[in-house]
Amino acid sequence: MLEDDRKVDVKALSERLTGRPPSSQKYSNATPPGMDRDRVLLEIVSMLGIPYRLGGNSQSGIDCSGFTSRIYTTAVERPIPRMARAQYGVGSNVAKSDLQFGDLVFFNTTGRSPSHVGIYIEDDLFAHASVSYGVTISSLESTYYRKRYVGARRVVR
Repeated sequence: MLEDDRKVDVKALSERLTGRPPSSQKYSNATPPGMDRDRVLLEIVSMLGIPYRLGGNSQSGIDCSGFTSRIYTTAVERPIPRMARAQYGVGSNVAKSDLQFGDLVFFNTTGRSPSHVGIYIEDDLFAHASVSYGVTISSLESTYYRKRYVGARRVVR
Protein backbone atom coordinates (compact mmCIF):
# COMPACT_ATOMS: atom_id res chain seq x y z
CA MET A 1 0.00 0.00 0.00
CA LEU A 2 1.33 3.43 -0.90
CA GLU A 3 1.35 6.28 1.53
CA ASP A 4 -1.69 8.50 1.12
CA ASP A 5 0.01 11.67 2.31
CA ARG A 6 -2.28 14.64 2.63
CA LYS A 7 -1.10 17.29 0.23
CA VAL A 8 -0.11 20.26 2.36
CA ASP A 9 -0.88 23.80 1.22
CA VAL A 10 2.49 25.44 1.95
CA LYS A 11 1.03 28.97 2.08
CA ALA A 12 -1.65 27.94 4.57
CA LEU A 13 0.93 26.04 6.62
CA SER A 14 3.19 29.08 6.68
CA GLU A 15 0.33 31.26 7.92
CA ARG A 16 -0.51 28.73 10.61
CA LEU A 17 3.10 28.42 11.76
CA THR A 18 3.49 32.18 12.02
CA GLY A 19 0.66 32.83 14.39
CA ARG A 20 -2.71 32.20 12.83
CA PRO A 21 -4.96 30.30 15.25
CA PRO A 22 -4.98 26.53 14.65
CA SER A 23 -7.84 25.07 12.64
CA SER A 24 -8.52 22.32 15.17
CA GLN A 25 -7.89 21.66 18.82
CA LYS A 26 -7.40 17.90 18.44
CA TYR A 27 -3.64 18.26 18.79
CA SER A 28 -1.53 20.65 20.84
CA ASN A 29 0.44 23.39 19.12
CA ALA A 30 2.72 23.99 22.11
CA THR A 31 6.48 24.20 21.83
CA PRO A 32 8.48 22.86 24.78
CA PRO A 33 10.91 25.22 26.52
CA GLY A 34 14.40 24.55 25.25
CA MET A 35 13.20 23.97 21.65
CA ASP A 36 13.95 26.77 19.17
CA ARG A 37 10.89 26.43 16.94
CA ASP A 38 12.14 28.81 14.23
CA ARG A 39 15.51 27.10 13.95
CA VAL A 40 13.91 23.65 13.67
CA LEU A 41 11.39 24.85 11.07
CA LEU A 42 14.10 26.51 8.98
CA GLU A 43 16.11 23.27 9.01
CA ILE A 44 13.04 21.23 8.04
CA VAL A 45 12.13 23.62 5.22
CA SER A 46 15.72 23.55 3.92
CA MET A 47 15.44 19.76 3.58
CA LEU A 48 12.00 19.55 1.93
CA GLY A 49 12.22 17.61 -1.31
CA ILE A 50 15.47 15.76 -0.57
CA PRO A 51 14.89 12.30 -2.04
CA TYR A 52 14.58 9.21 0.13
CA ARG A 53 17.59 6.91 0.27
CA LEU A 54 17.84 4.03 2.74
CA GLY A 55 20.84 4.68 4.99
CA GLY A 56 21.28 8.15 3.49
CA ASN A 57 22.14 11.23 5.49
CA SER A 58 22.92 13.93 2.92
CA GLN A 59 21.37 16.34 0.43
CA SER A 60 21.53 13.62 -2.23
CA GLY A 61 19.31 11.27 -0.21
CA ILE A 62 18.19 10.65 3.35
CA ASP A 63 16.06 8.14 5.24
CA CYS A 64 13.59 8.83 8.04
CA SER A 65 15.88 8.28 11.00
CA GLY A 66 18.72 10.12 9.26
CA PHE A 67 16.34 13.06 8.84
CA THR A 68 15.26 13.15 12.50
CA SER A 69 18.82 12.60 13.72
CA ARG A 70 20.09 15.41 11.51
CA ILE A 71 17.37 17.86 12.66
CA TYR A 72 18.07 17.09 16.31
CA THR A 73 21.84 17.34 15.92
CA THR A 74 21.81 20.50 13.78
CA ALA A 75 18.80 22.55 14.89
CA VAL A 76 18.17 21.30 18.43
CA GLU A 77 21.84 20.64 19.27
CA ARG A 78 20.88 17.41 20.98
CA PRO A 79 22.24 14.36 19.20
CA ILE A 80 19.97 11.32 19.13
CA PRO A 81 20.67 7.78 17.89
CA ARG A 82 20.72 7.17 14.12
CA MET A 83 18.17 4.32 13.92
CA ALA A 84 14.39 4.66 14.42
CA ARG A 85 14.24 1.74 16.85
CA ALA A 86 16.96 3.33 19.02
CA GLN A 87 15.27 6.76 18.80
CA TYR A 88 12.12 5.13 20.19
CA GLY A 89 14.05 4.57 23.44
CA VAL A 90 15.10 8.22 23.86
CA GLY A 91 13.22 10.75 25.99
CA SER A 92 9.83 10.11 27.52
CA ASN A 93 6.58 8.64 26.25
CA VAL A 94 3.97 11.13 25.00
CA ALA A 95 0.26 10.49 24.48
CA LYS A 96 -0.95 11.36 20.98
CA SER A 97 -3.31 13.93 22.49
CA ASP A 98 -0.35 15.65 24.22
CA LEU A 99 1.98 15.98 21.23
CA GLN A 100 4.11 19.13 21.13
CA PHE A 101 6.27 20.67 18.44
CA GLY A 102 9.46 18.65 18.01
CA ASP A 103 8.21 15.38 19.46
CA LEU A 104 9.31 12.28 17.58
CA VAL A 105 6.39 10.29 16.14
CA PHE A 106 6.79 6.61 15.29
CA PHE A 107 5.07 4.21 12.91
CA ASN A 108 5.11 0.53 11.98
CA THR A 109 5.42 0.50 8.19
CA THR A 110 7.23 -2.80 7.70
CA GLY A 111 5.85 -5.20 10.31
CA ARG A 112 8.79 -4.48 12.63
CA SER A 113 7.92 -1.74 15.06
CA PRO A 114 8.94 1.03 15.01
CA SER A 115 10.21 1.24 11.46
CA HIS A 116 9.46 4.88 10.57
CA VAL A 117 9.94 8.16 12.44
CA GLY A 118 9.12 11.82 11.90
CA ILE A 119 9.01 15.13 13.78
CA TYR A 120 5.67 16.50 14.93
CA ILE A 121 5.05 20.08 13.78
CA GLU A 122 1.51 20.98 14.84
CA ASP A 123 -2.17 20.45 14.18
CA ASP A 124 -1.74 16.79 13.08
CA LEU A 125 1.22 17.48 10.75
CA PHE A 126 4.67 15.91 10.91
CA ALA A 127 7.85 16.21 8.84
CA HIS A 128 9.64 13.06 7.71
CA ALA A 129 11.57 11.37 4.92
CA SER A 130 8.96 9.41 2.99
CA VAL A 131 9.90 6.50 0.73
CA SER A 132 7.45 7.84 -1.86
CA TYR A 133 8.00 11.60 -1.61
CA GLY A 134 11.37 12.21 0.06
CA VAL A 135 11.42 14.82 2.83
CA THR A 136 7.84 16.00 3.11
CA ILE A 137 5.08 16.98 5.50
CA SER A 138 2.22 14.55 6.11
CA SER A 139 -0.85 14.23 8.28
CA LEU A 140 -1.08 11.92 11.28
CA GLU A 141 -4.73 11.57 10.26
CA SER A 142 -4.02 10.22 6.76
CA THR A 143 -5.35 6.69 6.44
CA TYR A 144 -1.84 5.30 5.94
CA TYR A 145 -0.22 6.88 8.99
CA ARG A 146 -3.22 6.72 11.34
CA LYS A 147 -3.29 2.90 10.99
CA ARG A 148 0.45 2.59 11.53
CA TYR A 149 1.02 5.03 14.41
CA VAL A 150 2.77 3.33 17.38
CA GLY A 151 3.72 6.19 19.70
CA ALA A 152 5.69 9.35 20.36
CA ARG A 153 8.67 10.43 22.42
CA ARG A 154 9.61 13.84 23.83
CA VAL A 155 13.35 14.43 23.80
CA VAL A 156 13.35 18.10 24.86
CA ARG A 157 11.42 19.31 27.92
